[in-house]
Amino acid sequence: MYRLFKLFWTYNLPRWSILFIDTFICAFALTIAFLLRFNFDSIPEADANNLPIDFTVVLAIRFLSFFISKTYKGVVRYTSSRDTVRIFAVIIIGSICIFLANLISYKLISGAYFIPNSVIIIDALVTLFVMISSRLAVKALYFETKNPSKEKINVLIYGAGEAGMITKRTLDRDAAIKYKVVGFIDDDEKKKGRSLEGVFIYTKDELVKLISENDIELLIISIQQISSTRKNEITDVCLQNNVRVLNVPPAKKWINGELSFNQIRSLNIEDLLEREAIQLNHEQINSQLKNKVILITGAAGSIGSELARQCTKFSPKKIYLLDQAESPLHELELEFSDAFKDIAFETIMGDVRNYERLANVFNTFKPEIVFHAAAYKHVPMMENNPSESILTNVLGTKNMADLATLHNAQRFVFVSTDKAVNPTNVMGASKRIAEIYIQSLGKKSKTKFITTRFGNVLGSNGSVIPRFKKQIENGGPVTITHPDITRFFMTIPEASQLVIEAASMGSGGEIFVFDMGKSVKILDLAKKMISLSGLKEGRDIKIEFTGLRPGEKLYEELLADNENSLPTHHSQILIGKVREYDYNDVKKIIEELIVSFNSQNNENIVQRMKELVPEFKSNNSVFERLDG
Repeated sequence: MYRLFKLFWTYNLPRWSILFIDTFICAFALTIAFLLRFNFDSIPEADANNLPIDFTVVLAIRFLSFFISKTYKGVVRYTSSRDTVRIFAVIIIGSICIFLANLISYKLISGAYFIPNSVIIIDALVTLFVMISSRLAVKALYFETKNPSKEKINVLIYGAGEAGMITKRTLDRDAAIKYKVVGFIDDDEKKKGRSLEGVFIYTKDELVKLISENDIELLIISIQQISSTRKNEITDVCLQNNVRVLNVPPAKKWINGELSFNQIRSLNIEDLLEREAIQLNHEQINSQLKNKVILITGAAGSIGSELARQCTKFSPKKIYLLDQAESPLHELELEFSDAFKDIAFETIMGDVRNYERLANVFNTFKPEIVFHAAAYKHVPMMENNPSESILTNVLGTKNMADLATLHNAQRFVFVSTDKAVNPTNVMGASKRIAEIYIQSLGKKSKTKFITTRFGNVLGSNGSVIPRFKKQIENGGPVTITHPDITRFFMTIPEASQLVIEAASMGSGGEIFVFDMGKSVKILDLAKKMISLSGLKEGRDIKIEFTGLRPGEKLYEELLADNENSLPTHHSQILIGKVREYDYNDVKKIIEELIVSFNSQNNENIVQRMKELVPEFKSNNSVFERLDG
C-alpha cells in the first residue's frame, strides 16, 4: 500500500485521465440529480426515454467546457483557490448552456424540455460539490501523507482581517506541507469564538495559553497597520515562550499583488524600533521644493540618499547628487534611473573639501536648495584622526556655506548630530564648530541657514545594528562597549522626512532638534536581536563587553545644559536655543583651525577646538589631559 501511495504521489496522472475522471464525475452527478429529483423512486416513462439524450448532451457540454477551459491541466494535489474559482465558473457556464439547449428544445424543436430544469440545477450543485471536494480531499491526503499533522509546525496568525485570511491561504498554498494554522489572534473582542476559513479566532489575552497548549513554534503578524508598541508587546510574549515571529510585508511589496510564503520574513529589530508614521506638512514642503534645483552632498550615504528619495515626491526641477564615493554614487545613479524615471537628476563626483570643484558646481548648476549631509561620522576614527575631521566636517561645511551665500541659494540645510551637544569626542566637536559657523554666517547672509540634529539612524552605515547582525550570523560573540550604554534611534526615512519638514519651516538660524523618543539600552537591543534570530543568549551567542571607545559617551544628549527648546507646529520637532557667536570672531578662529591642519599636530588641533567649544570635554581619550 505504501508503495502504491508513493507511486501515486511521485508521478502526475496524465492530463487526459483527469479530463475523463472529471467527465465521469459529471455522469455520476447527473445520475444523483435524477434520483434526488424523483425522490429515489422510479423515473417517469417520458423522462426515462430521454435519459440517453440527457446524458449525451450534458456530458458533451461538460467535456467541451473542460477541454476549452483546461481545468484538467492543473496538478490536483496543488489545487488552489484560483483553481476552485475556475471550476465554479466553468460548471455554472456549462449549466447555463444546458439550460439554453433545453429552452431551444422546448421553443423550436419538440415543444417539450428534454431534461427537467430542476435536474439541471441539482446537477450543477452536485457536480460543483464533488469536483471541488474530491480535489481538496486529494490535496489534504497528499500533504498528510508527506508530512503528518504531528510533524507539522503549529502556527498562529496575528490579525483576523483580510490580510490574515490572505496569509492563511498563502500558507495553505505554498507551505501546507510544513505548517499548520492553529488559530487567529485579534484585538477585536467581537471576533472571539468565530472562525475564519475553518480556524477559530482568539483574543490577545489567550495568546500565552494557546502557545503552551498547542506547542506553537511560529507567530505571523499579518496586520498591515500595527503600532510599534503593540508589535513589541506581541514579540516580547513570543520570545519569552520561545516562539519565532514572522512579519507579512506591506501589500505594495507583494509580487504582482499576490503574497507568497517566501515574502513572509523574520521580524527585524528595525521593525520593533520604528515609531508611528510621521505626518508631514506636504503643502508647505511642496511650496519650498516644487520646481526647485536641489543639491545634496553626501548623496551616496544613508541619509543623503534617503533625502534624495524623499525630495522626488515634491516635483523638484532637478536634483544634483554629489559625493566622493564612486561606487555607492554609481549604485545610486542606477537606482534613480530605474525608480525615478520622471525625475530630472544628475550625479556629481566631488569632494566638499575642494573649494574650486564646489565653485564650479555652484556656477554651473545654480542650486536653490542645499542639503549638506556629507561628513565623517565614526567617533573612534575621528578621535584618531582629528585633522581629517577639521578638513571634512569643518572646512567642507564652510566651503558649502560660503558658496551658498555667494550664489544666493535660498536655503541651506545642515545635517548635524546629537554628538555635537556637550561633545566628548572630536567628531561631535567638529560638527558643533560647523553649526557655529553656519549660524553666525546666517546673520549676514540672504541664504536661510538651518541646522537639524538627531541621533543614531537605524540601518545607516555607522549604526550598531548591522554590526550586531554580522556578529550573530558569524556565531558571535556580540560585542558591546558597556553594559549601561544607551542610544536614541530613528529610522532613515523618519530622519530624512523630519529634515525636509524642518527645512521647509525654518526662517533661518534655527537648530531644529528631533524628538528621538525613548533611549534604548544597547544590551537589551543585542539580547532581543539574538532572540529574534532564534538563538539563545549565553548558550548559542555570547555577549562580551569591550569597554568604552575613545570619545564615547554612555548617554547621548540632544540639548546642551545651558540650552532650552521651543515647540513648533510639528510635535516631533523642537527649536533648540543656543548661544550666539559673532561671525567675524568665529571666521577668524575657524580659519586658524583649518590652517592648523598643515601642522598635523593633533594636540594643537584639538586644543583649538576646545577653545572654540568650551563644553567639549574629552572622555576616555588621550585628549583628556587638555581639559586640565
